[in-house]
Amino acid sequence: MIELYWKNASDRVVPPEHGVTAEDLERLEEPMRRTHAAVCEQVRSGTLGYAALPAHRDYPAAVKALVDKYRANTTDLIVLGIGGSALGNIALQTALNGAGYNLRSDRKRGGPRLFVLDNVDPALVGDTLALLGRRLGTTLVNVISKSGETAETAAQFMIVREMLRKKLGGDFARRIVATTDARKGTLHDIAAADGYATLVVPDNVGGRFSVLSPVGLFSAAMCGIDIDALLAGAEAMRQRAETLPWRQNPACMLAAISFLAATAKGKPIHVMMPYSNRLGGLADWYRQLWAESLGKRLDRAGREVFVGLTPIKALGATDQHSQIQLYREGPHDKLIIFLEVRKHPRDITVPDVFADAPGLSYLRRTKLSKLLNAEKAATEYALAESGRPSVTLRFNAITPPSVGEFIYLYEFTTSLMGELLEVNAYDQPAVELGKQATFALMGRPGSEELAAEIKPFTSPDPAYSA
Repeated sequence: MIELYWKNASDRVVPPEHGVTAEDLERLEEPMRRTHAAVCEQVRSGTLGYAALPAHRDYPAAVKALVDKYRANTTDLIVLGIGGSALGNIALQTALNGAGYNLRSDRKRGGPRLFVLDNVDPALVGDTLALLGRRLGTTLVNVISKSGETAETAAQFMIVREMLRKKLGGDFARRIVATTDARKGTLHDIAAADGYATLVVPDNVGGRFSVLSPVGLFSAAMCGIDIDALLAGAEAMRQRAETLPWRQNPACMLAAISFLAATAKGKPIHVMMPYSNRLGGLADWYRQLWAESLGKRLDRAGREVFVGLTPIKALGATDQHSQIQLYREGPHDKLIIFLEVRKHPRDITVPDVFADAPGLSYLRRTKLSKLLNAEKAATEYALAESGRPSVTLRFNAITPPSVGEFIYLYEFTTSLMGELLEVNAYDQPAVELGKQATFALMGRPGSEELAAEIKPFTSPDPAYSA
């Protein structure tokens, strides 16, 4: 079970102008009760589609049916997607299968190698496709796009589809799974015409909330992750988040501390710092969830508010040597969220050597897990000594249930934060202009007017070159 520990964000540890006080919580008591009740009502009414995913039966059944069809004859799985169609897949894979998964032999892996192409960097795409070599005929492509018109994913798909068509001829469609809208859209229509197997992108689940839907479950199940246990962990957190009194509720307290930090304590920058490389992908996933959901120009009444919390990823202990100087002595504008693991997936003991070297002898016969967790505690202490608040989310172990708990915890917390900040946490209007500008710059029909508007901006001006 995941535990939230927040003493180091309180005025018991840091000065009251930086830490949460009893008076802060008393003032927030009624707003938080209303906020929690509002979000729970949205869950019960079906407004929040992500909340139904942990207990959904049809989606995991459809995923397992395709896994049964493809896993035995697939050596490599390529996921084509971007943003919410990619970050969740990467987070599940890195957390639960680890960085060495693709390096294991086919027999030891027990599932296909996984490549998530989440960018159109030509070197990334080209190098990945070159890696497949003769295995292209046993490669499965999972293209994920609700509309099918996201430029990055569409371009990747057009390239890979043509490679498969040239390699396999008329059989190419059997090596493609399209995760898309159930009824309409460009990718839906192409899938129907070509004859791909399909999975559903749920109607009422936004991309950044979709990891527990077929969007994230298919690649996880193909690579041997227990998706039933993942969903069970999410369901356990859903019940905690909905039923516990708010001061014993990890989602409510995480939202309360985050809200107070951002609004009352001058700390709009929130740094997630896992002390585990395996959890780094979850921090990347969190960054999109927090940034797209809570960074808004307008509140729900249409007033200009320009609110938002800036999410940053750090990695312990690596970034103790690159960022902590800033966090301890730089601007007093950050809340640190540590991710701590009690029992790591594996451990290594330092050899019994250098007994005569006083500066090294203390490390003899020490487990690396002990050293890593000591590094975390030391950083936590150093930040507190500088009056910098932090909270810790503790994983007993990195398992499918605990990862499912984490995902649902942050999704529900995001909903609470949207209510507290009075913004729509489920749209992303500022993303749309960049998409339309890309279409215009690439010459998409119907974008000529915008292309003309953009032209002066993109024309080089020698006066500003150095």
